[in-house]
Order: sequence, then C-alpha cells, then structure tokens
Amino acid sequence: MNATYFRKYHGLGNDYLIPLEGQAAIPDAVDEESVRKICDPHYGLGSDGILYGPYMPGNPFFKKLGQPEALCAFRILNPDGSEAEKSGNGVRIFARYLYDCGMVALETPFVLATLGGPVRCRILDPENAIEAEMGPVSFDSAVIPVNGPARQVLREFLEIDGERVEFCAATVGNPHCVVLREELPTKELAMRLGPALEAHPLFPKRTNVQFLKALDEHTVRVEIYERGAGYTLASGTSATACASVAVRLGLCQSPVTVVMPGGNLRISLDDAFRATLVGPVERVYDAQLY
Repeated sequence: MNATYFRKYHGLGNDYLIPLEGQAAIPDAVDEESVRKICDPHYGLGSDGILYGPYMPGNPFFKKLGQPEALCAFRILNPDGSEAEKSGNGVRIFARYLYDCGMVALETPFVLATLGGPVRCRILDPENAIEAEMGPVSFDSAVIPVNGPARQVLREFLEIDGERVEFCAATVGNPHCVVLREELPTKELAMRLGPALEAHPLFPKRTNVQFLKALDEHTVRVEIYERGAGYTLASGTSATACASVAVRLGLCQSPVTVVMPGGNLRISLDDAFRATLVGPVERVYDAQLY
C-alpha cells in the first residue's frame, strides 16, 4: 500500500499540511477532491489547507510567478480545493519548514514567491517569532477587486441577513472585507454573516471576511471567516488587513496587535502601508497517509 508523508504545523491554531519533499501528494494540476479528502478531519489528516512546494528556480511554476529574487516558490491550497494567493500564517509556516529542512538560516532574510507576490521572511526565533514582510496594502476597488466605480473602499454599507453592516475592503495580495463592529465580535457572528459576505456579488473573486472592533490605539479584536476555509482561529493576511483598516480610519496607530481566538499577531505599517507581521509557528506532527 502506498503512503504519502506529511508534516503539520500551525500558526495560532491556523494549521497547514506540507507534503514532504519527494513525497508530494498533490500534482501540479490540483486534484480538488484529493485536497478536500486530505484536509477533512474525519477522512484525512485534518487541516486548514496544504502548502505545496518548494518550487525551485527553473521549475515552470516558479518561472510563471516572475519573482526571480525568490529562494523558492510555494502554493497555498484551501481545504475546499481552491487556491489562495497569499497567507500570512502559511508564509511563516513554510519559512519554518525550510528552516527545519536546513534550507535557510537564523536571522538571514530570504524571499518566498507566492501567487500574491513576493514575501521577505526572517527566522528570528523558530518557535516564537517569524517575520514576514507582507508588502503594500491597497484599498483600491480595482486592485482588490470590488465591483462598481473606481474608489477607495472605505466605510461602505451592505444589507446582510437583515442587518446593515459597515465595511472596508483591502488587498494584501488576496481580497478582504473588514466589517466594523461597535461590540466585540463573536464566532457566532462570523458564522452567521461570513458565508454571505464571502460569496457576495460585490466581490468577483470572493473574499476573506473579518469582523473588527478597535480596543485601544494599538489593539484590535477580530473574528475571521476565510475564503475557501470557513471559520478560522487566526489568519496572517486577515490580521494585516484589519490592522491596515484600523490605521487607515484613524482607529489605531502602528504597530497594531491583532487579537484573534488562536492568539495574537503584531503588525507594523509604514507610511505607504507596507506591512510586516511577526508571530509564532509550532510543529505538530509528521504522518503517513495511506
């Protein structure tokens, strides 16, 4: 019986599987049914997604991304079989994997290529502090994308499930809808409104959804409903989008600590809204899947 070997990591409870090099279970043409089965907690290993790589320079996928400065590239597969452009936790997890494999050194910067653009990483502490420069955040409707006239998507309104919600939209290489709340957001709120917002026709590529309340000038509390994954304990790009919206609206100042059910991430933003996040990664297990 053939077996495939996987390694599992999590960043604040947001967990990913990585097929070990030479044992990759997912071919270049993604088999969505296989991805769903592998990520299923009952029929597979259980995961918020699969990180597939590394694609080294010379590989067709690496070349297609057009990011020659990168050490290598990797793909981010959601548990529904769709593909994500970028993931803050996924980037840090893959960086930790490369460190564990001896491909990168402590404190030495390196670049990872993703569908959402290059990400510069540093391993400050393999367990507790992996840094990822997420690039510029944009609120431009044409870039995110958001349907309708060209605009900065800030403080707009939608009617969802009989409730009028105020939101902003942003991209960190992938789309986000940040819903502003007066009260602390809950998992129940995210589960109730998240699916309708994720698939709303305003967002032609669907969207990640966050529910945000600013706690003080350097702290926000959020709940997350991820595109292609559903309710999620933590998300690096979601945290980046939320911190950026809070700073853009004057609710917070950089750096911003984003408090999520799975834990906290620290996001720093410069004047051009280039974002850098720092957070932990833990190795969970190695496994054989038959």
